[in-house]
Amino acid sequence: MRTLHDAREVQPPNGRVCCAIGLFDGVHLGHQQVLRQAVSDAHQLEATPLCVTFSQHPAAVLAPEHAPGLIQHLPQRLAAIESLGIEATLVLPFDEAMSQIPAEMFIQGLYVDLGRIQSICVGAHFAFGHQRQGNVELLQRLGQEMNFIVHGLASISLDDETVSSTRIRQAIETGQLDAAGQMLGREYALTGEVIQGDQRGRELGYPTANLEVDGLCLPPNGVYAAHAQVGETTHRAAVNIGLRPTIADAEPSLHVEAHLLDFEGDLYGQPLALTFVGKLRDETKFDSLDTLKTQIEKDLVSARYLFTQL
Repeated sequence: MRTLHDAREVQPPNGRVCCAIGLFDGVHLGHQQVLRQAVSDAHQLEATPLCVTFSQHPAAVLAPEHAPGLIQHLPQRLAAIESLGIEATLVLPFDEAMSQIPAEMFIQGLYVDLGRIQSICVGAHFAFGHQRQGNVELLQRLGQEMNFIVHGLASISLDDETVSSTRIRQAIETGQLDAAGQMLGREYALTGEVIQGDQRGRELGYPTANLEVDGLCLPPNGVYAAHAQVGETTHRAAVNIGLRPTIADAEPSLHVEAHLLDFEGDLYGQPLALTFVGKLRDETKFDSLDTLKTQIEKDLVSARYLFTQL
């Protein structure tokens, strides 16, 4: 899949595109039907299936104090989009200038830059443009004027509630990871690049891979057994999510640290995906580092036992 940042770069081979438009955070079941509709349209209309998405959540610009943690970083979102058959994704920078573009002008700009738009696929409640004034009704009017089809696809429900990125974030943040996975249509995974840490785990005798998770919504703080996937290889791991209260930090910050069982090697700079097997305990402040080290040893025993029960 090609990833582009300027609509003029798309240049579809036959001049035709079928577009799915949205943020698509999590690429959940509802998003998947929108993206698959674009792929289906493209096959029928001999066009290129194109996803139009945005670099960040609009709230990060319009109301930063209320911006939600995302389910995925952009690379994971793009990989999930590609898996559905999309051939190119246009990632537009959502910034202050973008937020001021009127809805009609946004679509007209895409129409000029992309070539011949055959169809536009969105969710039934999709809103876009300055002050979210654009909707499916506006798209349908523009479609009649510019000769493209509009699909406003109804939401998918699970347990009598609409599947949405907001609902999935709530499930993740409350530890309902199985429910999150059902709405995603795949096992929930927390993915981030392995970054340089402060070597505290190594000092304790249990080196960890520290994940870059800024901007993501996270499961509740605590210690978990998890599978850690690096490339095509999966390792068993014990994972700590939290503020590390036993370690004296002047400004405590949230860490996600994975100790891969029976592993030695350098993972810096590589994406690592965690899928959670079970929670071992809540985050706890211990009296000393020695007490913490003893507890870590117990956690590893508990994690190994949990893996034997799979």
